[in-house]
Amino acid sequence: MGRWEHYVTAQQQHQSGLPAPTRTLLLDGSDPEQKRQQLLAYFRQTWELYERLFDCLSDERAYYNKAIPLRHPLIFYFGHTATFYINKLMAGRLIDARVDDRIEAMMAIGVDEMSWDDLDNSHYSWPSVSELRDYRGKVRSRVEQFIAEMPLSLPIGWDSPAWVILMGIEHERIHLETSSVLIRQLPIEWVKPQPHWPACTEARHDRLAVPENSLIAVAGGRVTQGKTDQTYGWDNEYGTQVSEVKPFRASKMLVSNAEFFTFVAAGGYQQSRWWDEEGEGWRAFSKATMPTFWIGSAGQPDSLRLRLMTEEVPMPWDWPAEVNQLEAAAFCRWKAEETGKSIQLPAESEWMLLREQVAGDQPDWDTAPGNINLAYWASSCPVDRFSQGDFFDPIGNVWQWTTTPINGFEGFRVHPLYDDFSTPTFDGKHALIKGGSWISTGNEALKSARYAFRRHFFQHAGFRYVVSSHQETMAQNPYETDTMVSQYLDFQYGPEYFGVANYARTLVEIACGLTDKRQRALDLGCATGRASFELARHFEQVVGMDYSARFIDVALQLTGGEDFRYVTQEEGDLVEYRQVRLKDFGLDTQQASRIQFVQGDACNLKPQPEHYDLVLASNLIDRLRQPKRFLQDISGMIRSGGVLMLSSPYTWLEEYTPKENWLGGVRENGEALTTYQALQRLLAADFEEIAPAQDIPFVIRETARKYQHTLAQLTLWRKR
Repeated sequence: MGRWEHYVTAQQQHQSGLPAPTRTLLLDGSDPEQKRQQLLAYFRQTWELYERLFDCLSDERAYYNKAIPLRHPLIFYFGHTATFYINKLMAGRLIDARVDDRIEAMMAIGVDEMSWDDLDNSHYSWPSVSELRDYRGKVRSRVEQFIAEMPLSLPIGWDSPAWVILMGIEHERIHLETSSVLIRQLPIEWVKPQPHWPACTEARHDRLAVPENSLIAVAGGRVTQGKTDQTYGWDNEYGTQVSEVKPFRASKMLVSNAEFFTFVAAGGYQQSRWWDEEGEGWRAFSKATMPTFWIGSAGQPDSLRLRLMTEEVPMPWDWPAEVNQLEAAAFCRWKAEETGKSIQLPAESEWMLLREQVAGDQPDWDTAPGNINLAYWASSCPVDRFSQGDFFDPIGNVWQWTTTPINGFEGFRVHPLYDDFSTPTFDGKHALIKGGSWISTGNEALKSARYAFRRHFFQHAGFRYVVSSHQETMAQNPYETDTMVSQYLDFQYGPEYFGVANYARTLVEIACGLTDKRQRALDLGCATGRASFELARHFEQVVGMDYSARFIDVALQLTGGEDFRYVTQEEGDLVEYRQVRLKDFGLDTQQASRIQFVQGDACNLKPQPEHYDLVLASNLIDRLRQPKRFLQDISGMIRSGGVLMLSSPYTWLEEYTPKENWLGGVRENGEALTTYQALQRLLAADFEEIAPAQDIPFVIRETARKYQHTLAQLTLWRKR
């Protein structure tokens, strides 16, 4: 019996009452058709598991009201995991038709809780629950059809269509966990317990009965990280990092509610001395006096209750304290002074040594060694319930906060279809969590998993502490090394080459000579945002939009007044380090505040309530799947008398645009048809051409001795 078949049998014997977990799919094998059936089973089980989570909602308000201000309501996430499949399959040109344009535009981009005081007050006309259920049914059928028909060879690699399906599956398993946290933060009257999501009933309700924590010595050693097994991984797991870890001591158990209460009772939340600057800011904003899932008053500990996903229970003092990283770090500072020991949160490398206490990995488990992979309960459990080597819970129960800001390993590269999974978190502000929780399944339950959140973020996460001399040294603003991002930064903000003026600035100077009304401007294909910033000198409101979330992330960081650092290639492995600062271009945060940077698809634009006075589409139309559709849609978004600027070198490539969708550069009825002629024809009904077409040069630096010199044709159109 193979590993997969053995696990299916284990599923049938699953006794917890929870939906049976599925083993993470192995990428290798000898039979592609068997692997296709395994992939289909993995997809279906994930899909159904996610939908069963929403059985916990008992009131429609639970779908449409935000559990916390910084994230979308649950109706978004109910649709988002389905739209992810379609958007990624479209981006990979693996399917040629959408299921529902409106839903796929509205529910494409989630919210990372980047700052606790950065509220998203946007108002959306969300679909009904029944409409989304119908949509999900259509997407499920479409994906199942795709799995059945796609070409498949083994092992499955990054370029395989099956990798995109696995990306969607593992993405939905992430949202299974994050959505369960949002459910936990809804009003209790809007949710209801479900027999297939049972909470643990083992608990000590007497604080004094909780076993005391202790420290265990861990020998140092060399830790080598970097994914090598044959399972799906996110981009940040690949590459190599070798760390030399000095000996340290680690707490035998996770910090329990009882142990954390000693910090609360000592006035830990009232004394700023235990909190760093970020923690003090969060504490002042949140007005927290105890962990967020504790219900009641810290002054009356015997009456405290704990909020679980769908119920409140008497305080289980022997369960792990679930806190954010700022609270965990404050506890460690307090305990360090209380004990005179150098107590802190572990580094990722130190946790990796603790992980060696656990034999094997999730694909090899017949029985989960801890409260993980939905093997036992839909909640935490006592911190001394699962012994793994010398420790309890090196993995499972709750995620464990570390001191380590996430970054890529040596050799890191982004997957082209999900370029914003990891890199927006490489800012020194996102701390790694390790080990998984009770609801961590799929990739999350693997040894190689690497997830990171802002330090004020709430997850099913707690911590253990270490006595260690390790100090994190990573800067908060690492250099951008991705070639495409660096080239665009240099193109838009770098020095001028061969006397050719800055392209973005030149286009905006031309635009300002054509527009008498300067209220709203749209910069489509904004890349890292230079034209948007230049437009903000002249327009009251500017929207900068690009398909790449990585470009938008750069623009947003610049908007906040932060410097952005990047490297340019000189030759071979030799690079030059550069820095972008808005003030070097005479731009300040007041001008930047006029700009809204958003990720969006120019071929799937949302209707806008207000029209634009200017739309700039720079080097865009020859990179679109459906340029004709873009021209049709954009017409309705420009006011009468408004201006449309199109610039492009007309480099039509089937890599970006199916040949049947090229506007020009083809023969029509035997005669040559240029893109300019096609534009004149397509825009004639709604626009008048207001100036002769002209060529605008630009230069893109590739290396110290290699440059692209290009002429883009600029055409100018006024809306009738």
